[in-house]
Amino acid sequence: MSAEQTAAVGQAALSGAREESRRPRMVLLTTTHAVNDLYQGAIPVLISFFAVERHYTYAALTGITLAATFLASIVQPGFGLLTDRHSLGWLIPGGMLVAGAGVGLCGLGGNYVLTWLAIGVSGIGVAAYHPEAARVARAAARSSTRAMSWFTVGGNIGVSLAPLLMTPVLLATGLRGTPLLAVPAVLMAAATWSARPWAVAGTGRAGRRGGSAAAADRGDDWRAFSALTAVVVTRSVLYFSLISFLALLFIRVGHKSTAVGSWALTVFSVAGAIGTVLGGSLADRRGRLPAIRLGYAVCIPVFLALVLVPSVAVRFVLTAVLGVAVFVPFTVQVTLGQDYLPRHIGTASGMTLGLANSVGGLTAPLLGVLADHAGLVRTLEIVALFPVLAFLLALRLTDPRAAAARGGPSRAQAAEG
Repeated sequence: MSAEQTAAVGQAALSGAREESRRPRMVLLTTTHAVNDLYQGAIPVLISFFAVERHYTYAALTGITLAATFLASIVQPGFGLLTDRHSLGWLIPGGMLVAGAGVGLCGLGGNYVLTWLAIGVSGIGVAAYHPEAARVARAAARSSTRAMSWFTVGGNIGVSLAPLLMTPVLLATGLRGTPLLAVPAVLMAAATWSARPWAVAGTGRAGRRGGSAAAADRGDDWRAFSALTAVVVTRSVLYFSLISFLALLFIRVGHKSTAVGSWALTVFSVAGAIGTVLGGSLADRRGRLPAIRLGYAVCIPVFLALVLVPSVAVRFVLTAVLGVAVFVPFTVQVTLGQDYLPRHIGTASGMTLGLANSVGGLTAPLLGVLADHAGLVRTLEIVALFPVLAFLLALRLTDPRAAAARGGPSRAQAAEG
């Protein structure tokens, strides 16, 4: 065997060893994401039970969604900036614990203000988790969109499991049983603190920012990131409208039970997990921008059909298709944002996973008031404009990886030159 062949074999073995060493870390991080976002998925489940047990109006119900996002929106930029400067691995288990505690307390007593505050605390926990977890995951994934899609799909799995795990508990106990919902957060936080995946995710400048040294030396493109943020915010309004109103579309418009509404949320979330993985694969094979645009293009007719078609069976099928389409761009947008801001990975992750997504929750009460006055179907017909807007905004995006592959400078590099 020649020296070149020996070196090639050694390099392949080293690459394989690195792959094996990062796999357990990615599995653990994906699991933490599932448990953390279990409490994000709890919100639409709880909304169904608040509607049935406490008879809240649409405005009051969407106010619960606002609670999950309002305080999180305020603190999210701070968490992103902190993780850009410091390694704060304890936020991964800590965020999960706070998220679980808030949901655990929300059903105790019948006071709306206390319920709102408990859900708000849970939202802060969810927000605290995301920037640091995304930074550690990016370091482990080594900037692979497909690998990051598996981390992101953990969040979809958590949202998907929420109706399956929480609905039987709440059906048996009512809202007074919400403390039982905090158990997964306690167990997973303890396991994560013991394993400490952030301690081996990479150190130094590049490792702290979750990317390569070359990426860390590239300039930030805030103009491109602003364009992406507009897309993510538009998707956020669409997403929060769906999780706030999808179960109610089956329950109050389709005249079905709470259990049927919970199953609709489960179908949407499971399809979202499939869409997340599919989006990562499409991005690696066909490019990130085509994947993003395809997702929103499919959303446009499917969302409108979901609202207008009266058949419950067809609505379930459309819910599944819509779940895939809404989530195809999700991970792709996260990695695109990280590439726009290679010197501020925590900020980029916090914005694309947290703050920009939370904005949709801030609009939910306005849509709730509209639904109380104009009806749920008419409100959803208006929401159907948002995938159109997201698609049009996505046409303005650029991909710095594609520019680098062509040998041209990124927009930020051109500005610096």
